[in-house]
Amino acid sequence: MKWPYQILISLLLAPCAASASNSVEENIDRAVQPIVEALSCVIFYKPFASFGFDIKIVVLWLIIGAIFFTVYFRFINIRLFKHAIDITRGLYDKKGAKGEVSHFQALVTALSGTVGLGNISGVAVAISLGGAGATFWMIMAGLLGMTSKFVECTLGVKYRHIDSKGEVSGGPMYYLSLGLAKHNKAKLGKILAILFAILCVGGSIGGGNMFQSNQCYAQIANVFPQFANNGFAFGVLLAIFVGVVIIGGIKKIANVTDKLVPLMVAIYLIFGLIIIGKNIFQLDEAILKILTGAFNIKAIFGGAAGAIAVGFQRAAFSNEAGVGSAAIAHSAVKTDQPLTEGIVSLLEPFIDTVVICTMTALIIIFTGFDTADSSLTGSQLTSAAFSSVLPWFKYVLTISILFFAYSTMISWSYYGLKAWTFLFGETKKMKMTYNLIYLSFVVVGSSASLANVMEFSDMMILAMAFPNILGLYILAPEIKKDLNSYLSNLKQAN
Repeated sequence: MKWPYQILISLLLAPCAASASNSVEENIDRAVQPIVEALSCVIFYKPFASFGFDIKIVVLWLIIGAIFFTVYFRFINIRLFKHAIDITRGLYDKKGAKGEVSHFQALVTALSGTVGLGNISGVAVAISLGGAGATFWMIMAGLLGMTSKFVECTLGVKYRHIDSKGEVSGGPMYYLSLGLAKHNKAKLGKILAILFAILCVGGSIGGGNMFQSNQCYAQIANVFPQFANNGFAFGVLLAIFVGVVIIGGIKKIANVTDKLVPLMVAIYLIFGLIIIGKNIFQLDEAILKILTGAFNIKAIFGGAAGAIAVGFQRAAFSNEAGVGSAAIAHSAVKTDQPLTEGIVSLLEPFIDTVVICTMTALIIIFTGFDTADSSLTGSQLTSAAFSSVLPWFKYVLTISILFFAYSTMISWSYYGLKAWTFLFGETKKMKMTYNLIYLSFVVVGSSASLANVMEFSDMMILAMAFPNILGLYILAPEIKKDLNSYLSNLKQAN
């Protein structure tokens, strides 16, 4: 068994170890595998496997949390949906409010971290493992996750730190340490904050980085075979483009994402709706297929392909509700009222999962790729589904995937940086150290296999929910009191 430092050294030296028989990509993949296997035993433990219900403990933790918050806050995901749109439109903005970005910019920055390849390749993985029924549980996870997102983003703004230069630092690291200290649980809060920060750094490297570069390269190699076996070189080039933006901080990231995210979502939605429109006569059949698969006993208890388990896991990876990452981006908003940004964040899982993921799933089902016996995986499967209707669309999808991956990577670099500086300090040296590490893993991700990258990415991002949701349970009564006061004032003002 290798010790952690030996694994790290072998991973960093993997490119140098390439020989005539082993490529750079093969050596990197071999170095990643033992890390994945070691972590999987703990984070992906399956407590009810002996009863035939193969759901991972971290996914169960997310489901229970999402249901609790939705009921506890009396379905605000439905009640305040329109109000969330009004706030995002700027109808409640106040001049001179502290922060760095607008409500809209905060939302699209957070969306750029969630609307990514999880919506394209993640949905394909969910359907290939859990069948069409996984779509239903992805939608349910998106609707329930809206309230989890509301709680964590409200707390992110409420307990954020603004330095003398006006730079904002917020997120679970701060509301876990400061919020729990306020409730006489300072020691627990400090432990949870440090644990979250460590996992967030891992999440930024995994799901926010490696998974994105991996699937980005896979799609390019699939469409342009001449680029096959050049993942390392592609990763280097992509790292350069990512580095150009992330060194500028949240304002530069927001300036890119508030233009890039709406554009790439619009492109994907327009062509997706064209395909759905061409197959609209199959809608009844597709809905029946989804519902039948969702409540099929064999599908639900079918091991790794369980519709509930796979649907919730892929939705959680896509929208990150309950994970706490988006609270870091939302914390930078210009507002003196934390509740407003929490309400805006309700839109995030809805757009990400209920709209975009569902559209992807319908296209895969319409085109028959949900049951096709194919060796295609991830983004390649989605690309094949789109291209079966619009043969030339694989080129448009390739561009969309590049945009999705790029925007996600630059947003997650900010999340990871804030977690890193929480642990090691806000010095320029520490910031540069993190950025170099982050950019190095862009290369690793494009060189490793999808199986290893997806497993590592899932573990790091989903594990962030353990400390985050525990803190949310403790702080929920405080947010409920603030919400009641906010709604009362809003009613009086109207």
